[in-house]
Amino acid sequence: MREPNQNFIVNLVRGFRTVCILAVLAFMFSPARAGTLVQFRTTFGDIEVELYDQDKPATVRNFLNYVKSGRYENEFAHRLVPGFVLQGGGFVVTNRGATNWSTAAVAAYAPITNEFNAGTFYSNVFGTIAMAKTSDPNSATSQFFFNLADNSASLDNTNNSGGFTVFGHVITGTNVLNTFNGFKNWAYPWGTPPQSTNLVLYQYYSPPFDTLPLLNPGISDTNFVFIDVTLLQVAIQPVSGGMEISWNSAAAMTNIVEFTTNLPPTWNTLVSTNGTGSRMAVVDSVGDTKRFYRVRVAN
Repeated sequence: MREPNQNFIVNLVRGFRTVCILAVLAFMFSPARAGTLVQFRTTFGDIEVELYDQDKPATVRNFLNYVKSGRYENEFAHRLVPGFVLQGGGFVVTNRGATNWSTAAVAAYAPITNEFNAGTFYSNVFGTIAMAKTSDPNSATSQFFFNLADNSASLDNTNNSGGFTVFGHVITGTNVLNTFNGFKNWAYPWGTPPQSTNLVLYQYYSPPFDTLPLLNPGISDTNFVFIDVTLLQVAIQPVSGGMEISWNSAAAMTNIVEFTTNLPPTWNTLVSTNGTGSRMAVVDSVGDTKRFYRVRVAN
């Protein structure tokens, strides 16, 4: 895989510096501009990303297929170039936590068509997520990368593998993303590391592990930079006392559960709470099949 050179569907509504997750009891209400919200959970904190469902539909659909299939389970970042990119989606740890742990390639689906020129153009600037691929423009499968700097000059160039398709951007957690710019290369002659934590094992292994990020010196399944990818899956079910609305909350953000009884909607607040990063639930004691719900995440 080429390194870039030097049951509810979840939807989001952009507007007024908020993103919203919509879950509808009777049917799905699809806003004109929507993007799925995804959580990337790391040792350093959560990164919330809004995907460009409408502008890069094949790319987003492909990415979500990997998330929903579980193929990213125990997935780790295998490439880090501080000031450039953090790359993952290619490899997982099997038997994690056991003495016989090992690494394995993510089982890939068929390559997708490059959507660099599809829909609205998005540049490879800091805080965006894009697909990795080979020199063949239409070769992207499972691997993705976060831009850790403004890489537009090289990665927006169509002479460079047809251009690298940006399919989402960070809406919160840029401080977490910036942590990776503070990693230091631990290079030959393999003496004392330049710092005690947050290292890049530089050219110790051959590609694709020649810039492998580690939390601490030494190769073990506890030192990889794991990136757990989850959706803010909203579910609604009847319970004793009303209707339960549950979702994977966005940490350190205001999570607002709202309802409406008609479409076009006039939204009313059911509850407003600080997200913990864990799954949360509230019960609407008046909830019935005539109510529609959404969870709005304000940033």
